[in-house]
Amino acid sequence: MDHLPIFLDVRGQRALVVGGGTLAARKADLLARAGADLTVLAPDMNDDLARVAAEFEINHKQGDLSADDVNGCVIVFGASNDHAINLKVHELATAAGILVNISDTTDLCDFIMPAIVDRSPLLISISSGGATPLLTRMLKARFETTIPAAYGRLAEFAGSYRDRVKEAITNMARRRRFWETMIAGPVAEHLFSGQEDEATALMDKLLKDAAVEGDEAADGEVYLVGTGPGDPDLLTFRALRLMQQADVVLYDRLIGDGILNLVRRDADRIYVGKMKEDHSVPQEEISEMLTRLAREGKRVLRLKGGDPFVFGRGGEEIATLADNGINFQVIPGVTAANGCATYAGIPLTHRDHAQGYIVVTGHEKDGELGLDWKNLIQPRQTVVIYMGLTSLGTITDGFLSHGADPETPAAVIENGTRVGQRVITGTLRSLLGKATEAEIKSPALIIIGSVVTLRDKLAWFERGDNA
Repeated sequence: MDHLPIFLDVRGQRALVVGGGTLAARKADLLARAGADLTVLAPDMNDDLARVAAEFEINHKQGDLSADDVNGCVIVFGASNDHAINLKVHELATAAGILVNISDTTDLCDFIMPAIVDRSPLLISISSGGATPLLTRMLKARFETTIPAAYGRLAEFAGSYRDRVKEAITNMARRRRFWETMIAGPVAEHLFSGQEDEATALMDKLLKDAAVEGDEAADGEVYLVGTGPGDPDLLTFRALRLMQQADVVLYDRLIGDGILNLVRRDADRIYVGKMKEDHSVPQEEISEMLTRLAREGKRVLRLKGGDPFVFGRGGEEIATLADNGINFQVIPGVTAANGCATYAGIPLTHRDHAQGYIVVTGHEKDGELGLDWKNLIQPRQTVVIYMGLTSLGTITDGFLSHGADPETPAAVIENGTRVGQRVITGTLRSLLGKATEAEIKSPALIIIGSVVTLRDKLAWFERGDNA
């Protein structure tokens, strides 16, 4: 994150805009709407700025810029067509320790202005950090068409009840759920349809019922969410909704930052990552932690790479929850097999190559793989191996020693679906050497079968140094 997003209260405080054109008019309009004590310094005002001045009370000053114009301001904008004047604005504001923005000159800005969707008191700001203004404008246009003006009325209505709700419901978890019920339920629907009296009556009833319930801890629940192999765009809508409701999240090393950033910002985060021979938090302890947190009234989000029920030990976790009477939901995710194969351009089935595929784990137990080689080495079948990178030599030797053709196509996919994805292709004979030479690292998925030969034709997702 290149900039800290904040909303600055400028009501009744001095602000200065230097310039008399359209850029100055845009800044002046925002400041005036926010209630600033605004001065515009310019020889003349164009029509846009004159319209702002006609609507709001603005001090218009003509003459040269001086330190007195800047001193005492909470914020200053340089929007003159004369670059020398803008440089002086920056110099005076910086010397006075005042936040300054110079239009179209990012290097001279202490802050940048986002695109704004105004549903007052609800405000949505969008920024690309100055990198792609066109994208920012496109997103603003999309939000303008998808967020009704009624959301402003909803925010204002909720604000009018804030103190009463806080007094009636002192338990924070229960209070948060009250607001979620109100915002996503019939109260909001009445407001959206203009039935404010009905909304008020229903809100009063909800608040009365909540006060009668008392201050007992809210019921806890666990959300077991599959996040897919890494690309946040593969998350389901339901997963995203629950990620925004959780009070605490348990995650491991397979969950990328792009996905964690979608979790509610104020949720507590607990790392329970496990690696080969380095189980920082034992599975039994994770299951017990889920139970304990839910009993405390928390909504607990358990994020798992891929799908929770495909080598994710999700079944073990919900068995513990069920034994302890804890409510839970399981949200499936795109499996690593499907996601990584698709992004690598390797279809798992194909009428000319494979009529089915089998998924196994390459994780060793007591130094043994324990794979059913006879069932793995079958014609017209694709084999997908999870967690097999450290055992790659043992895996290829196992196939070869049990009669597989050494020229059977094979691939290993590193960081599948993510930025930096790499795909190494070869054969059962050559794959270990190629993967070692390329220094492939976990997470990695192995695919064995003639479908691998289709990659050269079907690969579509190429990011990073792919082979």
